[in-house]
Amino acid sequence: MEWKWGRMAECTVDEVYEILSVRQEVFVVEQKCFYQDCDGADAKAFHLRGYQENKLVAYLRAFPAGVKFPEQSIGRVLTAPSHRGLGVGKVLMNEGLVRAEKEFGRAPIRIAAQAHLEKFYREFSFAPEGKVFMEDGIPHLEMLRP
Repeated sequence: MEWKWGRMAECTVDEVYEILSVRQEVFVVEQKCFYQDCDGADAKAFHLRGYQENKLVAYLRAFPAGVKFPEQSIGRVLTAPSHRGLGVGKVLMNEGLVRAEKEFGRAPIRIAAQAHLEKFYREFSFAPEGKVFMEDGIPHLEMLRP
């Protein structure tokens, strides 16, 4: 896996297009969830992209504290459908946590996880906080990694 980490402004036009395309493929089309993916936060995030054979197959964005939550946060975590079941998501999360710590320092990280992925995020020391809530028609759960 080849990793790239940086701000959206550091990406080429083709890289931005690929990021948005894969996010739409997963979060809008596949999950049948009609929401505004371009939420105005991409310029404030660091974007971790994982490539295999020059194709984007894993992605997440990370924020410093105070942007999405009072704590650091990670979101838009995805593995391309073509690469699911291969452990790519776990490699992505490990890489994302390492990169976030290097960029922002060691501190708590909060996520708004899709509720059905609670077990996955528990593997990375995230613990649920609060009750399940609906976001864009999908049950979510805030989770905190101390």
